[in-house]
Formats: sequence, structure tokens, C-alpha cells
Amino acid sequence: MVNNKNVEITKQHKEELEAKLDYLKNVKRPEILTKISEARSQGDLSENADYSSAREEQARNDAEILQIEETLKHAVIIEAISITVLYVKDKVTESYKISGSESNPFEGKISSESPLAKGVLSHNVGDKFFITTETGEDIEVKLLEKTN
Repeated sequence: MVNNKNVEITKQHKEELEAKLDYLKNVKRPEILTKISEARSQGDLSENADYSSAREEQARNDAEILQIEETLKHAVIIEAISITVLYVKDKVTESYKISGSESNPFEGKISSESPLAKGVLSHNVGDKFFITTETGEDIEVKLLEKTN
């Protein structure tokens, strides 16, 4: 995967990725190599399910290592921002953390590339503004709180 685009991540997420990379390289990879070695010693590799399974696991592990290395290579550290917004039409208040590319709406984390984050970042507390969702819907939002 060749990617020249910067990836916005928080310092915490960077540390989590570095720890996972260390585990995949220094714990998981040797475990897989041991499995491959043990499976090889069983003889005929053409019908050896243990060998095939270990090789597939090795490929998945190596792909994940490459993906994390690519992310870290292009990482730009951002500070997470906590926000609280009011969806004017529905009169619903929601709180989110704008946290770079590591979004998870179910945990209240949204990407800095999302329409809401882009709108919030260019407005001040108390401002009302419209955002256009990915589906093309315009939603009026009021920024109630914004903290680093």
C-alpha cells in the first residue's frame, strides 16, 4: 500500500499502534515462525493443514504490520477536541471527541474529516451553523462546548 496522504491521529492512538506493532513483530511473528517450523517437520507440505494455516496467519500478520507501519509513517499528531453540540431541529444534545482518523461513533469519537468536525473546527461556542452530511442532508447545529 503506497499512501502519501497524512493520517491524523492522537498521541494516545500513536502509542497504541506502536505497542501493537511491537507485539506483532516481537511476539506474534516468532510464534507463527515456530508453528511453521513445527508443521514443516511433519513431512509432506502439500496436504499439511497446520502448515497452510500457519502460512495464512503469517500473511495476515505481515499485512497488519505493513498497514500499521504505513499509518505511523504518515502520522500527524493532533490534539483531541471534546465538543458538545445541539442538533437544533431535533433538540438533541450530543457530545463527541474529534480524534483524527481513529473514529468510532459508537464510542463518541468522530474523525476530523467528518462534516461535523469540519464545521465545528471553524466555529466558536454559541455559533449556529449548517453541516451537510454524507447523504446530502443539511442539518443545523449549535456549538455548545469546545475544549482541548
